Amino acid sequence: MKKTTIVKAMVAAALVLAGSVQAQEVVRLGNLKFAHYGAVSYIKEIAPKCGIKVEEHMFAKGLDVMQAIIAGELDVGTTASEAAISGRAGGAPIYVVAGFAKGGARLVGRTDLKLKSLKDLKGKKVGVTRGGIQEVLLLAELQQAGLTASDQPGKDVQLVFLAYADLNQALLGKNIDAMMQSEPQSSQAINKGFGTEMLKPYDTPIGEPIRTMVMTEKFYKEKRPVAEKFMRCFVEATKTFIDQPATAEKYVREVVFKGQITSDDFQDAISNSPYSYDITPEHIQVTTDVMVKTGVGRMARPPVAKEWVKTDLLDGAKKSLGVK
Repeated sequence: MKKTTIVKAMVAAALVLAGSVQAQEVVRLGNLKFAHYGAVSYIKEIAPKCGIKVEEHMFAKGLDVMQAIIAGELDVGTTASEAAISGRAGGAPIYVVAGFAKGGARLVGRTDLKLKSLKDLKGKKVGVTRGGIQEVLLLAELQQAGLTASDQPGKDVQLVFLAYADLNQALLGKNIDAMMQSEPQSSQAINKGFGTEMLKPYDTPIGEPIRTMVMTEKFYKEKRPVAEKFMRCFVEATKTFIDQPATAEKYVREVVFKGQITSDDFQDAISNSPYSYDITPEHIQVTTDVMVKTGVGRMARPPVAKEWVKTDLLDGAKKSLGVK
């Protein structure tokens, strides 16, 4: 065989090998369109320098992310903790590997009704997204206030289940009297004048809910080097957003929301849902216990947090990047 032919064959083999390696290092990420999920979206922008490619797929709610994971369509997903817990209880092969934001909920009343406290919700219609962490927090708050609630008539508070995107319009149209909403939508309602904050629901046993990043067991166990690269990329993206607020605002407002939210909306939203890294089995266990108490998720076998919260990848990534 001629030397040039050998060289060509070697080059072709190297290209095939490089292509297969590159294909292996594609991470399929499921995410949601909220202000506090922005640092996770930013991972795909810096992924090449992390040695990976991230394909982001957007979903309407966390339970949809869980369904995609169960279907084998994602490697990593982001969601509020209740969807991760319900998913694990329903057989989703996932581990909680990080916590990327805190808070992110607000009880907002119609401005014209001048609602002040939870007691004022008696006889009122309150909008919330079914199965979301907002529902867990709303029911926990109502229980603490001694109020009953159902989407059927006859209880103290009538629940109206709507998608996140429809809650603001329902409040504006006076189809509901109050809503437990996420960010930046709750900030938008307040800034546009048709909603007034009643409370931030962080005085339940859950405290500030932590949004969870989950990873499939297969990805965590079988693609460890890629999982480590992804986690370092997550920590770097989050650190960038924490250290450079202007970068965070520009990216979320222009890229994620394509100019649909104002600077005030973003600032108010992030003040109520700051970016973070950490999660603990204790937080997930308390959230699980409150879900059982409020009946959200209706889990036959609630998962035990210490069995599926795995923070070793996060700990390693933070250490390698000098993040405390």
